[in-house]
Amino acid sequence: MATDPASQAAAHSAGPTRAVRLLGEDDWDGWRDAARRLLAAGIDPDAIIWTVGGKADDLFAIENELPPQPRVPPRVPRSFLPLAQSAILHSDPERFALLNRLLVKVSRYPDLMSDRADPLLRRIDLLAKAVRRDIHKMHAFVRFRELDNGDGSQRFVAWFEPDHHIVRATSGFFVRRFAQMQWSILTPELCIHWDGEALTESPGAERPDAPADDAFEQAWKTYYGAIFNPARLKIKAMLKEMPRKYWKNLPEADLIAPLVASAQARESSMVEQVIPSGNRARTLEALAEEAQGCRRCPLWKGTSGCVFGEGPGDAAMMIVGEQPGDEEDRGGRPFIGPAGQVLDRALSEAGIDRREVYLTNAVKHFKYVMRGKRRLHQKPDAAEIDMCRWWLDQEASLIRPRSTVMLGATAVRGITGKTGAVGKMRETALPLQHGSGTVSWHPSYVLRLPDREAADRAYDQLVQDLRLAAERTG
Repeated sequence: MATDPASQAAAHSAGPTRAVRLLGEDDWDGWRDAARRLLAAGIDPDAIIWTVGGKADDLFAIENELPPQPRVPPRVPRSFLPLAQSAILHSDPERFALLNRLLVKVSRYPDLMSDRADPLLRRIDLLAKAVRRDIHKMHAFVRFRELDNGDGSQRFVAWFEPDHHIVRATSGFFVRRFAQMQWSILTPELCIHWDGEALTESPGAERPDAPADDAFEQAWKTYYGAIFNPARLKIKAMLKEMPRKYWKNLPEADLIAPLVASAQARESSMVEQVIPSGNRARTLEALAEEAQGCRRCPLWKGTSGCVFGEGPGDAAMMIVGEQPGDEEDRGGRPFIGPAGQVLDRALSEAGIDRREVYLTNAVKHFKYVMRGKRRLHQKPDAAEIDMCRWWLDQEASLIRPRSTVMLGATAVRGITGKTGAVGKMRETALPLQHGSGTVSWHPSYVLRLPDREAADRAYDQLVQDLRLAAERTG
């Protein structure tokens, strides 16, 4: 491992290049000792080539001619050491040189360790975070399989493929957690073994060296399938915490795909047992009554009350708007003003009976500003949408629609928690916790367009999107 040719050329112009050879990719003690000596001697980091194992790539390098140990070790900020100990385990070949440069900088400017805008510090911080994440994954996803030692005793063997040089760093965790077991963890780079008293190492192994399964595995799969809770399934969160690359080492991974596929049907059955369809309307009524006392945000002030959703408790389609308008606030029902009239016409043209749809809004109170005696609509901000999202989630969880129509960007944020441009999201089915989502224009947007041709085009798209959402209920 060597620095780039340009750096080597610059180093040659200033004097001989020094090659520091470390014992291993995770040789923290060796790097720290060499870095201290180099720092104390004032040697330019660009004049150093860091290597592991073999000889330096630079023929002109003077190998391991390090300055003597300083009588007084250089002072560096305390926060540098844990950061460097993590970052040095990264697989980036430049990490030793990067850390050496940072060491020189912080020895001169200690306050730099608190400057997260510094490019060098930010890069090393990202290396350290990646290492800590890899260590966390190893702690979580190592799965031991039982082997018979042939003498009546058992040994447990696991296979893992870390992204970085973390095996030695994690060994203490497994020794403490499985102190009474005899075990081995095999990885492509290094294998570690515990016999109950001492930890030993051996060279890296290959996947076939680890056992494929054991007698306990089927029992574990049965248990995993029994405790799987479809109501708590969050696919995106699951994939973030348990990426597919780890699945091949997990015995329960064979069950994930069929369990996910059946989750929605199982959840429906669970909800039906807890809240039969005949009781959902009464539950929604109770929820609407409770919402009248909502004080999560100040929008309730100056309104006639919370305008909750309305419609069948088992509706196949839910339509979500932005917020109630002036007429909705006075009447206490969603979509009864001018925008509601446009929506009614669009539903009729799309062949959808409004009485079979659950209608609601992302924000339940009318946000407005007074202009004389008139109350003019104001768009709710992100905090207000997020505050009201609790009520919307309750509605969706009770109704469990197979298709949800989000009218406008506010509705999109209310349902998904994310922002997006309506024009770009139209005609794309969004996977939701309950069924699929369709994004379209809010009827008030159609009313506000000054150009008649543009308004007609937006209205036609609204009708088209409603038809598409109806098809997705099937």
